[in-house]
Amino acid sequence: MTGWNATRIPDQSGRTAVVTGANSGIGYVTARELARHGAAVVLACRSAARGRAAAQRIREEVPSAAAEFAELDLASLDSVREFARAFARQHTTLDLLVNNAGVMALPYGRTADGFETQFGVNHLGHFALTGLLLPALLAAAPGARIVNVSSGFHVLGRPEAAFGSFGSEEERDYRRWTAYGRSKTANLLFTHELARRLTAAGSPLTAAAAHPGYASTNLHAGAAALEGRGPVSRVMALGNAVLAQPAASGALPTLYAATAPGVGQDGFFGPRLGWRGAPVRSWRAGWTLDDAAGERLWAASEKLTGVTYPPL
Repeated sequence: MTGWNATRIPDQSGRTAVVTGANSGIGYVTARELARHGAAVVLACRSAARGRAAAQRIREEVPSAAAEFAELDLASLDSVREFARAFARQHTTLDLLVNNAGVMALPYGRTADGFETQFGVNHLGHFALTGLLLPALLAAAPGARIVNVSSGFHVLGRPEAAFGSFGSEEERDYRRWTAYGRSKTANLLFTHELARRLTAAGSPLTAAAAHPGYASTNLHAGAAALEGRGPVSRVMALGNAVLAQPAASGALPTLYAATAPGVGQDGFFGPRLGWRGAPVRSWRAGWTLDDAAGERLWAASEKLTGVTYPPL
C-alpha cells in the first residue's frame, strides 16, 4: 500500500455505497471519490440543506457521479430506522457502508433516546444502522464491506471505564475527551466483534476500520464554536491550517479500507506517521481486540438500541 492514493481506487461501477456524515470533511471526500470511480453513493446526513448541497457539489465536480442525499440523524434511533426503511424501498443490496459521521468533545448532552451524545451518535447510532442494513450487505456479498471510522484518540477510552455505563453517565461524571475516546474505542470493539462473527459464519462480508489522523475538518472546532469559546475555536482553526493534512488526505485510510484489494477482517488503517501520510495498517490499543469486551459491548448495544442482528 506504499504511497496509496485515490487514483488507485478500483473501479466501483455497479456498486452502491452509503456514507454517513458525507456533507463535509472526510465524509464528503469519501463520497466524492467513490462516485468518481463509479459507485452510486447515498450521502446520509442530518441536515437536509447541507446534504443536498453536498450531493449537488459532487455532481458538479464529477459530472458522471450518481450521488443522492438521504436524511439520517444518528442521534435518533427513529431516524435510523426510517433511513433503513427508505433505503430498503429503493435498494435490495448494499456493497459498502461507511460509518463516518461523528461528533467530538462536545459539552454534556443526550440523544433523543437518552444516551450520552458522543456514545449515542458515534457508536449506538452506527451499530443500529449497520444491523438494519445488514440484510442488504449480506445480499451484496462477496465484496461487500463495512468500514467504521474511529480515531487515534480511542486510547483515551480504556475498557474498565469505557463500558461501565454504556452512555448513561450523569453530567457530574462527564469528561468530554474521555467520552470521545470511549466512543472511538466502541467503534473498534464493534468492528472486532462484527469481524469475529462474520469469520465464524464463513461470511464473505468484510468489517474493517480506519482513522484519518489529524485532518483539517470542521470536527475539531465544532464543540468550541457551539459553546461560544471563540479563542479555542481560533486556536483549533490555526492548528488545522498549520499542522493538519487536508481532508482529501485524511479520507485516504477510509477509502483504502473501503476499496483496496486484500483488506481483511478487522483491519485498521491510518496515516503512515500516525497523524498524516499515506494509509498503512495502524496500531491500535490491545483492549480493542478483547473478545469478551466485544461480546459485552455487542449485547449491551442490541439491548439499548432494540436492534437485533439477523443471522450471519
